[in-house]
Amino acid sequence: MATRERMARKAGAGKGAAKAAQGDGPRREIVTVSDVARHAGVSPMTVSRVVNGERCVREETREAVLSSVRALKYSPNPAARSLASAQGLRIALLYGNPSASYIGEFLLGALDESGRKSAQLILKKWDAESEKGALDVVRNLVRTGVDGVILPPPLCEVAGIRTALKESDVAAVAVAPGRPLEDCSCVRVDDYRAAYDMTAHLLAQGHRRIGFIKGHPNQTASGERLHGFTQAMSDAGQAIDKTFVVQGYFTYVSGLNAGERLLTLKQRPSAIFASNDDMAAGAVSAAHKRGLDVPRDVSIVGFDDTSILAAVWPPLTTIRQPVAQMAELAVNILATEISARKRKGVAEKVDRVVPHRLVLRESVAAPNLTRA
Repeated sequence: MATRERMARKAGAGKGAAKAAQGDGPRREIVTVSDVARHAGVSPMTVSRVVNGERCVREETREAVLSSVRALKYSPNPAARSLASAQGLRIALLYGNPSASYIGEFLLGALDESGRKSAQLILKKWDAESEKGALDVVRNLVRTGVDGVILPPPLCEVAGIRTALKESDVAAVAVAPGRPLEDCSCVRVDDYRAAYDMTAHLLAQGHRRIGFIKGHPNQTASGERLHGFTQAMSDAGQAIDKTFVVQGYFTYVSGLNAGERLLTLKQRPSAIFASNDDMAAGAVSAAHKRGLDVPRDVSIVGFDDTSILAAVWPPLTTIRQPVAQMAELAVNILATEISARKRKGVAEKVDRVVPHRLVLRESVAAPNLTRA
C-alpha cells in the first residue's frame, strides 16, 4: 500500500511539473543582461565582461554591476549565452546623409558584409539637424545592447556622438572623415589628393577658369577637397577668382543653385568641379536650363562615382570613392575591434585610407573659348 502511495505521489508530481512547463503554473520574469545594464547605468557589453570575470573593467564599475546583479537576482544562462554568440554581432548603422545616392551605395556594402559576417545590421536614420537628436538616437541604441556603431558622413564628424559611444564602451568606426580621428577608427580616402588630381586633369585639358562648388561646411572632407583644388591651381600658377568658388551642401538642389550662380557670371567658368556627384548633376541641369552644351560649352566633373550618374547626361567624369567597399571595410574593422575588446579588453584604433581613382567620361572637353 505504501508503495502505491509513493507511486501516486510521484505521478502527481510529474503531472504538476508538466503542467507548469505548459504555462499553467507560476512564472518567474526572466532578468536579462540589458535589465542589469539599465539598472547599473552601463552598457550590456560591460555587464557581460563583469559576469565573465574579465579584468578590463574599473573596480567601481564592477561593483555597480555586481550590486545590480544581486538586486535583480540575475542568473547568467549558459544556453542563452551560447545562443547569443551563435547569432553574431549586433551592429548599428546611424545615417543622415543628404545624398540618397551616397547612402544607397553605403547601405549595400554594409548589408553585404554584415551578411557574410552573420551580423545583425540595425539601421537608424537621423532626421534631426541638431547634435542632441543624434545623441538621443545613440543612447537608445546603447540601451538596446548593440556591439558597435558605424558612422558615415556627416555623423562621423560629430565629436559628441563619438564621445557618447566611447563613454558607453561601444566600439565605433567613422567612415569618410576628411582627416584621421584620435578617438575612433576610420575608413577614408585622401580627399585632398583626389581633388588635386581632378583639378590637375582639368588643367591638362586646357581649362584655366575653373569654378568650384564646395561641400557642406559640417564635414572636414569638404575643406580637404577645397584645399586640393586650390593647391593644384596654385602649383599650376593659376590665380583663383573668388567669385568662382561657391557654397554647396552635397545636395542636388544646392548644386543646381550653385551652377546657376556660376553660369550667370559675366565671364563664366569653362569648367566646374563639384565636390560630389549630386551637386555635379545639379550643375549639369543648370547648364541645360541655360541652353549650354556639356562639355562643348562647359565641362562639369564630380566626386564619389555614385548611382546618381545613371540619371545624368552626359556621363560624368568623377573621382571614384569606393563607397560600398568602404562600408564593407567598416564592418570588418568593427568586428575585429569588438573581438579584440572581448579577448583583451582593448583594441587598437586604425586609420584605413583606401585608394581613389579618376574616372574619365564624356563631361569634359577642352575649353571652347569662342562661346564663353
